[in-house]
Amino acid sequence: MSEKGLERETEGISVGEREPVVADSSPKGGRLRSSWKKLWKGRKRKALALLLVVAIAGGVVIWRGRGQTASAATTYQEAAVERRSITNSLSSSGTLEPADSYTVNTLVSGEILSDTFEKGDQVEEGQLLYTIDSSNAASSQTQAQNSYSQAQTSYEQAVKAKYPQADLSGTVSEVYVNEGDSVSAGTQLLKIVADENIYIDFYFTYADSGDFYIGQTATVFIDGFAGTLTGTVAAVSSSSAAVSTGVPLTTVRVRLANPGLVTSDYTASAVIGSYSSYGQASIKVGASSVITAEASGKVAGFNWLVGDTISSGDRICTITGDSVDNQIESARISVSNASTSLENARDNLEDYSVTAPISGTVVTKNAKAGDNIEGGSGSTLCVIYDLSYLEMTMSIDELDISSVEVGQEVRITADAVEGKTYTGVVTEVSVAGTTSGGITTYPVTVRIDETDGLLPGMNVDAEIVISSADDVLAIPSAAVSRGDMVLVTANSPSAVNALDQEAPEGYVYVPVETGVSDNSYIEVLSGLQEGDTVAYLQAAGSASSGDMTFVMPSGAMSSIPMGDMPSGMPSGGGMPSGGPGGF
Repeated sequence: MSEKGLERETEGISVGEREPVVADSSPKGGRLRSSWKKLWKGRKRKALALLLVVAIAGGVVIWRGRGQTASAATTYQEAAVERRSITNSLSSSGTLEPADSYTVNTLVSGEILSDTFEKGDQVEEGQLLYTIDSSNAASSQTQAQNSYSQAQTSYEQAVKAKYPQADLSGTVSEVYVNEGDSVSAGTQLLKIVADENIYIDFYFTYADSGDFYIGQTATVFIDGFAGTLTGTVAAVSSSSAAVSTGVPLTTVRVRLANPGLVTSDYTASAVIGSYSSYGQASIKVGASSVITAEASGKVAGFNWLVGDTISSGDRICTITGDSVDNQIESARISVSNASTSLENARDNLEDYSVTAPISGTVVTKNAKAGDNIEGGSGSTLCVIYDLSYLEMTMSIDELDISSVEVGQEVRITADAVEGKTYTGVVTEVSVAGTTSGGITTYPVTVRIDETDGLLPGMNVDAEIVISSADDVLAIPSAAVSRGDMVLVTANSPSAVNALDQEAPEGYVYVPVETGVSDNSYIEVLSGLQEGDTVAYLQAAGSASSGDMTFVMPSGAMSSIPMGDMPSGMPSGGGMPSGGPGGF
């Protein structure tokens, strides 16, 4: 199409003589693409997409490639290099939440006997809040305790039946079984004698305690035994008594070895020195015990012989067999079940004393002393907020979430508190995003420690400062081409550093190094100085310069960098067939 024909098509749009500034779509043009992406994200996507559709449908699309001459009027916007502060930030709104909150419920039912707080009080974790009538629960615990004790006793008896033990210390005096014998409950295993001596308390008349002494020899006559036994005085009473005739007497205890057949059924008399004892005295035999089997089975591990010394608690043997093993297992299961029941009963009893699960402020009190409550998840007694700090959640777009990290400072403002800015900090960046309408956002948790004037439930605006620079050289973001070049007027001081590259008349390209940027301006680290004037393509009513210019029905032009076109739009090639303009 000829230039004149194009003029007729555009009806009155004049053709400029200067070549348009072309925004690069290469990786070096990343900062311009970033600016476009910031526009093409979040809630703005659909609106921009609609605007593009309207623009394309109602106007003429003019394709401009490298080396082509513009077919529509182009206007260069000029701006002086100046010093300013630049802040790159992300904003979101949210609702304040307490640091922690807890709804206090109970699973038990009954009358509330007491409460220890009022609404608005500060309570500490573990503090008693309510006491509920627990009389029934206490009775249940007592029953569970008794059942557990009985089960434990039965288990200990079952173990003892399998492993018989000596019940006193002494000497094995008799053995009744051998290794491998089969026994039944009640079968005697062995006899233990704690003391092989016998003791006899003799009475002497017409004698003083001084007439006897410990260690003195005593001749003992046991009724029914021929001959005599020799014993030793073990003790002498220090006081005298009197027989029925009124004659005083002295008690002398004699110890002697048991010949083996003497029992407590026998009586004896004695002669000590020149004194004979009065009447017949009873005999005291040392303690003894016969160990019997308490379960049926075979005897194993039996190694005891007569005369062996044995201590209380020593194992006599092991009774083997299914019967005794089954008895032990049954008793063990009973103990386990009883223990569980007891633990449940104790836990249930504890539920009747309701304590604070967290430290904080009571914001709601629904129950008080004297109320009858029904236990369950819906039985809210009170609500506690931990107000030591507040939190909010920001929703950050997927294009920006990589710029957010824990520890970043957040500026908080609330409509309810005018003229005050609070400082928060990012405490968590979640990787669990939420997608809606093709847009994914990620929750970012912000903590606010200074909360004077703020309350849970308030709506606030938050801004995360990604990067910032104060009093730095800056130019409009649209002026940067290919990520590291800027078009400046030929009379600018920095024009002396011009690149050997074709530029529009009256301008030259200079290389630059850029820094912090926002949606409008970008920091210049090197390549420009104060006094320079930059230029960039911006037709009347258009967007920032780029590789595609939309001619609006009104005659205005809008340019978009081709490398930054949103998904679904043409990039790096021609318009779809049948597109506006017929290119």
